[in-house]
Amino acid sequence: MKKIFLTGLVTLLPLAVTIWLIVIVVRFLTRPFMGIVTHLLMQLPKMGIITSEQGIQAISQILILIGLFLFTIMLGLIARKFFFHSLINLGDRILYRIPLINKVYKTSKQIISSLFTSTGDSFKQVVLVPFPYKECYSIGMIASPAPDACSNTAANSLVSVFIPTTPNPMTGFLIMIPKDQLIYLEMKTEEAFKYVLSCAVILPGAKS
Repeated sequence: MKKIFLTGLVTLLPLAVTIWLIVIVVRFLTRPFMGIVTHLLMQLPKMGIITSEQGIQAISQILILIGLFLFTIMLGLIARKFFFHSLINLGDRILYRIPLINKVYKTSKQIISSLFTSTGDSFKQVVLVPFPYKECYSIGMIASPAPDACSNTAANSLVSVFIPTTPNPMTGFLIMIPKDQLIYLEMKTEEAFKYVLSCAVILPGAKS
């Protein structure tokens, strides 16, 4: 009975984790538009098309995802075939002039560019970090050199390292640590995230 239960658990957990992550992503993408789409669909029950609130929310999320998918494709086509860079530059100049919004926009753009461009070295080197204290180690990814103000104040060459948490590696800790305290690993970033996400069940180098 115990072996049967463990087999079922191993079969169920990956599916449950996958569904959990999909739900988080879907909610994140659809939440800004739910109010508008739901309000429009609320008019349909009067015609007898949709009667339940759960059905309205589900259809709203589906419509939003389809709309975002089509909008992304259309945006990509425009960017490849037309002078989209000039429009982006114009939008940047406008947003940069709006107080408070300009700071949020600049920061978001820098983060997204560093994560999705292949030219940078951010999060490509996996290291062992003495964290949260010297006698133990955590897996981290080198993000970038620490700001000069921090390195100069500490009188040492510091490196910014992101330490993901488990089982949700989307959150974590950002620390600055001297280079000589890092242990560089021959491990891919994908393997490190799998190790953290699986709570150390999936070992680096293991076949999935």
